[in-house]
Amino acid sequence: MTGFLFLGGAGPVASSLDIATAALTQARARGIRSHLTNTEANLAATARVAALADAVSAVDPEDAAESARWVRERGERFDVVLGLRDTVVVAAAEAAAAVGAPGNPPDAVRLVRNKDECRAALAAAGFRQPAVRLCTSVAEAAAFTAGSAGPWVVKPRDAMASIGVRKVRSAAELPGAVRQLPDPGLFLVEEFVPGPEFSVEGVFLGGKPEVLAITAKETLPPPCFVEVGHVLPAELPAVTRREIERQVTAALTALGLRFGIFHVELWLTGDGVVLGEVHGRPGGDWLHLLLAHAIPGLELFGLVFDDVLGRGTGPVPAPSRAAAARFLAPPPGRLIEVHGWDAVTAHPGVLYAELTVAPGAVTGPVRQSTDRAGVVVAGADTPARARALAAELASSVEFVVDPAPSDQSTVDRRPVK
Repeated sequence: MTGFLFLGGAGPVASSLDIATAALTQARARGIRSHLTNTEANLAATARVAALADAVSAVDPEDAAESARWVRERGERFDVVLGLRDTVVVAAAEAAAAVGAPGNPPDAVRLVRNKDECRAALAAAGFRQPAVRLCTSVAEAAAFTAGSAGPWVVKPRDAMASIGVRKVRSAAELPGAVRQLPDPGLFLVEEFVPGPEFSVEGVFLGGKPEVLAITAKETLPPPCFVEVGHVLPAELPAVTRREIERQVTAALTALGLRFGIFHVELWLTGDGVVLGEVHGRPGGDWLHLLLAHAIPGLELFGLVFDDVLGRGTGPVPAPSRAAAARFLAPPPGRLIEVHGWDAVTAHPGVLYAELTVAPGAVTGPVRQSTDRAGVVVAGADTPARARALAAELASSVEFVVDPAPSDQSTVDRRPVK
C-alpha cells in the first residue's frame, strides 16, 4: 500500500485544519495510508485532523534533523511526503530525501525560506527584485536607507501572517518599526514596491510548475500590509496573465523547486512584474477554498498524489467560476454584540464564514493577520460578482463596541461560525 507521510498536519486555526483535512481525505480516497506527525500540543489541539490519519506520531515537524532521523529509524515505506505550513517544509524535504521519496531539494527549500537569500538568487537569475538588506540593528537599517529616497519596508527575515511588517518613509520611523518585530536583532529592510499585489497558486506535475490560477489581493493601506480581501481568478488581460505565469514558472525552476504545491506573491508595477515571496505550500487565508470553487472538481492534493503514483492527471482546466474572501475588522473597543451574522451564514452564495471574536473581546487596530475578526468567502459566476458579494456581505455585519483602550491580552478568539 502507498504511504503518505504528512509532517506538521495542521495548526490550530480553521483554514489550516481545512487544508489538512482535504489532504488526508484525498489521500484516503486513493487508498493511500497516511501517517501524521506533529508536536503533542498540536496533536491535541487538532484532534479532528489527527483522527483522519491511519497513524499518528508525536515528532516535532519544525525540527528537520529530528524528522529525518525519525523517518530513517522507523523504516516505513513512504511514497509521498508533504508539509503544508512554512515552518515544516524544510523538515518535509529532509524526510523525503531520507526515504528516497519525491521532494524538493532541502537546500532549495532553505533558500526560499530565507527572504533575503531568495531575493538575491532571483536577482542573480535575472528577475526584478527590490533592493534588500539583512540588518541586526537600527543603525545598519539607517545606513541602508541612506542610499535611496524610500520608502522602505521593515519585515522579519522568516515569519508569516504579516507579523511585524511595516512601511517607513524616513529614517526617523525606523526605531518604531523595529520595535514591532518579533526579532529586532535580525530583520530585513527592503525597497517598497508600488503597485497592486497578486499571488499565483499552482502545483508541480512531473517536476514542472503548473499554474492553476492567479489571485488578486487587497491590503490595508500602509504602514501595515495586512490582506483584507482576495479574488480568484484575478481579472487581468491575457497578455499580462501569460507574462505572470511565465515569470513565476521560470523563477520556481531557477530556484530548484520541483515538487508539491506552490504559492508565489508578486506586484504589478509600471515596469512590469516584480516577484515577492515564494512558498512551497498552499496559500493561506482560504485560498484553497477559492481555488476549489473556481475550478469545479479540483482536488489540489489529489493532483500531487496522482502524479507521484503515475496515474496521470491530464490537463488541469482553467477556472470557470470565481470566489472572493473578505476579512472583518470591527472598530477598536470592547465588543458588545454582533448584528447580521445569521443572515450572512444563511446566504446561498457563502462558501464559508467565520467570526473569530465573541462579545466581551477587546479589539484593536489590525496590524497583522491574527488581528482580523473573521472572514466571509463567497462564490459567483465572475470575479466581479464574487468580489461584490463578499464585500456586501462583510459590510452587512455590524459590530457594536464600547470604545475602550485596546488590551490584546483580553481578546477572545473563539470561532463563532
